[in-house]
Amino acid sequence: MQDMEKMASIQPVKLGMNSKFKFKCHKGAACFTKCCRGINIILTPYDIIRLKNRLGLSSEEFLAVYTKPEILEKTDLPIVTLKLLDDEQTSCPFVRDDGCIVYKDRPTTCRYYPLGVASLMHKEGADDEGFFFFVNEPHCLGFEEDEEWTVREWRVDQGPDIYDEINAGWTDLLVRKRSFPPNIKLSDKSKQLFFMASYNIDKFRNFVFESSFLERYPTEAELVEKIRNDEVELLKFGMKWLKDVFFNYENFENRMKEKEAQDPQKQ
Repeated sequence: MQDMEKMASIQPVKLGMNSKFKFKCHKGAACFTKCCRGINIILTPYDIIRLKNRLGLSSEEFLAVYTKPEILEKTDLPIVTLKLLDDEQTSCPFVRDDGCIVYKDRPTTCRYYPLGVASLMHKEGADDEGFFFFVNEPHCLGFEEDEEWTVREWRVDQGPDIYDEINAGWTDLLVRKRSFPPNIKLSDKSKQLFFMASYNIDKFRNFVFESSFLERYPTEAELVEKIRNDEVELLKFGMKWLKDVFFNYENFENRMKEKEAQDPQKQ
């Protein structure tokens, strides 16, 4: 997740929830904020929601200003990474010398550091058993500290669990897509739908409520009201819908055409 190209050539040591390590990050450390520079951070859907709300931006605005699109290796799915500053250290746009200005809403990757999460790693086989690994960066002095943690304790302290829970449907899509035979490709339309439902939550809301979507994809009234007023519930709904699109429909575009042919008045 951080410095992916470098890590891809290193076989990670698999860590479980009860694996122990020593680490502490604090302002007195000589390396403080170095881990926020020269990085490569994949942003998850819930990261976008938290950050765009923190900054008072629409999802469209946040994506335009703070992210860059990429294709996730082995999946052919579009994702976004954090757009870094064009300074000497290619810094995170949210880091200052005294720390992170969006710390309470920092991305999932930052919450796990110095651990990495295998399910998002750009490496074949990384999704096996959902393990963790150390992000080994030579500048980091946190491992020289005496404070000991288990992976489980670190997760509780840093708070990524809610992020993992909300992003679970999205992460599962990535893992499932990795298992597709190489000759099975998603259409450009399907990729656009994946990107919208994953990252542009405002546009996805309009797609659901300002089109014939709910007529084509029957949804209980109680859930409709829930997703109308709650971005997190809308995101979870979007991931469930994408699973239907990718795994339950042989050809999503043909299905939509069939619906339109049955009732051409519905646009």
